[in-house]
Amino acid sequence: MLALPKIFVARHDMTKLYYSPGACSLSPHIVLQESKLPFEAVLASTKTHQLADGTDYYSINPKGYVPLLELDDGSRLTEGPVIVQYIADQVPQSGLVPPAGTMARYRVMEWLNFITSELHKGFSPLFNPAMPDEAKALARTRLSDRLAWVDTQLEGKDYLMGNSFTVPDAYLFTVAAWGRHVGVDISGLKNLSAYMARVAARPAVQAAMKAEGLIK
Repeated sequence: MLALPKIFVARHDMTKLYYSPGACSLSPHIVLQESKLPFEAVLASTKTHQLADGTDYYSINPKGYVPLLELDDGSRLTEGPVIVQYIADQVPQSGLVPPAGTMARYRVMEWLNFITSELHKGFSPLFNPAMPDEAKALARTRLSDRLAWVDTQLEGKDYLMGNSFTVPDAYLFTVAAWGRHVGVDISGLKNLSAYMARVAARPAVQAAMKAEGLIK
């Protein structure tokens, strides 16, 4: 007798996204808006590490940083690249992520890994006031080189995966937007600049940014 394949059953019980305005948590915030799943956004200051009611955020996430997704059953998931895939898998019909096991899914994971290791972490020295200027200059150069490569990958595309918005787009948009705050200029990168404007115009992106107080 042949064993039947396991069927993935989507769960729609996620309830809370812990975020800090403009931080990398904006990426899952955007994906949640795109997914149209119900959720509550909970402000967790990365400066005070406290919630609005005075709760110590370390008691929720010992790592101390955002994002964190808390489900109805109390289980918690951390790390943005994982959280966005989890959210997208709850609404497979949305097209936010390709099916598991396909080459397209691995391409999405490839982008998420590149963004988290080469771009996200690349910005960290620029937000550190203790970092020497020489080190910051090196970080800006490295980031500029990486972003120039991204620009080439966007040639002839609306989004990273082609014509459809997927989860790495939320992450790239979030991280690349930090450049204007720390002296990493992308205005000369025509594909990336057009891409940033295209993503920013999406209703879900507008909704997430308004909710975080980033735009009016």
